[in-house]
Amino acid sequence: MPLREYQTELIDGVREAYRSGCRAPCIVLPCGGGKSVIVAEMAKRTTLNGKQVLFLVHRRELCAQIWNTFYHWGVDMHYCTVGMVQTICRRLGRIPPPALIITDENHHSLAASYRKIYEYFPEARRVGVTATPVRLDGSGLADVNDRLVIGVSAKWLIENHFLAPYDYYAPSLVDLTGIRISKGEYDTASVEKLMIRKAVFGSVIEYYKKLADGRQAICYCTSVKHSIEMAKQFNDAGIDAAHIDGETPKDERERIVEAFREGRIDILCNVDLISEGFDVPDCECAILLRPTQSLTLYIQQSMRCMRYKPGKRAIIIDHVGNYARFGLPDQDRTWTLEGRKKRKKENNEDLHVRQCPQCFATFAALDDKGKPVKICPQCGYEFPKQERQEIEQEQETEIVRIEGFTLDLQRPEDCQSYKELLEYAKRHNYKSGWAYYQAKRRGLIE
Repeated sequence: MPLREYQTELIDGVREAYRSGCRAPCIVLPCGGGKSVIVAEMAKRTTLNGKQVLFLVHRRELCAQIWNTFYHWGVDMHYCTVGMVQTICRRLGRIPPPALIITDENHHSLAASYRKIYEYFPEARRVGVTATPVRLDGSGLADVNDRLVIGVSAKWLIENHFLAPYDYYAPSLVDLTGIRISKGEYDTASVEKLMIRKAVFGSVIEYYKKLADGRQAICYCTSVKHSIEMAKQFNDAGIDAAHIDGETPKDERERIVEAFREGRIDILCNVDLISEGFDVPDCECAILLRPTQSLTLYIQQSMRCMRYKPGKRAIIIDHVGNYARFGLPDQDRTWTLEGRKKRKKENNEDLHVRQCPQCFATFAALDDKGKPVKICPQCGYEFPKQERQEIEQEQETEIVRIEGFTLDLQRPEDCQSYKELLEYAKRHNYKSGWAYYQAKRRGLIE
């Protein structure tokens, strides 16, 4: 297949960077934009000139996948080495000196292992590819790259039928308040305890049936134990599901992925395996059960179901409030080599996201004309007048604030907001007027 026009423009942008004296540009393109074929074309041109290429990946599962992509694209693999970064570090003296080093998932490249390779081959030009040129702490890539070559946006890819449009839902399941953050990420053991509960499993299955029944889904869990148990719960509910992780034997993993490809499995549960670059068959739904502080992980997991197919509309079900930390997956973002300032925990002013309290649909707070969205595009819920007035007053700032996520609404007294009262009323088949009266009486709305 020929390169798309925007892919060719990115290659031209890298060539221009080299001509202007840059040695290590980084291509930035959203998930699903075709980064692998862009670098395959660059590797092909380099190897056809008899020059060596070194391609770095951060996980062994990706090596064979990349090798096959390059081979079928026409890269002369006699002049190309594809290897996991840790392996290459141990073999620096035994591989041919490359003219070009390509770094997959380039946001990892600030690690010492990558720098060791770069320093060992100082004469090599470099190019990286990523959808998110930031580290977990928000720092940029200025220490390893000298220019960002930025491609089209996710919204552009959707509008031009290179990515599927999507509906985003965020039903609340767990309260993350007080969960310890270790090394910049949620503590796995603490989150696992929250997620492995009968009520949580039941609600995940309930919402899947309600929002995406019968559609193939990839379910992202917080730990291997959680993933295995989640697959079991789906199977017990009569929904064919399987679990895979990085330790799953290769033959078994391939068997499970092929069964998913053939439609014999509906739900594929995993932890982080099906994220960065891992090739799996198309699906229509992503279920997010793994809270994260990583923008990169969030975007990769939420957009996994957005491969384009005529007539397809993807469904993202976010049970852990990741959207409240990062906004919607196709939100426009400004990238720089310096990175981004990390938001304070309580300040989401740049998200511009709304959530419907009735159906949990989550969508951009402003329409195409910059006006506040007053009616839910999914269920038609009309936001109360007072709330609409507040939205109009604050449309230049953040529209909705998410404080925590809870499922334990056993009594009306457990509800701390109008949204929770609406949820309680819905579960007990009360009319919405009951929730309005309760909220009014408690002073939650005016």
